[in-house]
Amino acid sequence: MVGRRRNVKPGFRNMILSQIPVKLRKTRFWKRVIEEAEKSRRKKRVVNLYKINRLTNTGDVVYVVGKVLGVGELSHPITISGFSFSKTAYMKIKKAGGTILTTGEFAQKYPNGSNVKLIG
Repeated sequence: MVGRRRNVKPGFRNMILSQIPVKLRKTRFWKRVIEEAEKSRRKKRVVNLYKINRLTNTGDVVYVVGKVLGVGELSHPITISGFSFSKTAYMKIKKAGGTILTTGEFAQKYPNGSNVKLIG
């Protein structure tokens, strides 16, 4: 029987890597993010807004290692970044007064990942 080993499409990993500056890739925080980006599609994580709402407070900075889905509500403003967002999640975060950053912007603003909650 032939084993069916699945690999991640190199485009997704390269997309995440291209947004993180080379000197930051060696920090513990960004190593963890890159490790999650290298996982196969089946092992990718999804996080709903109700979970983010429960785990954060007003003004928290969050990086989601996966896709953010729009199930639930967000009752306070946060700064958030992640691999991707659904349309409803994007709209609900904006409605709550939150800020959504791309991975590149997030890497510029929080280079070491200190005081950042990693959810996923």
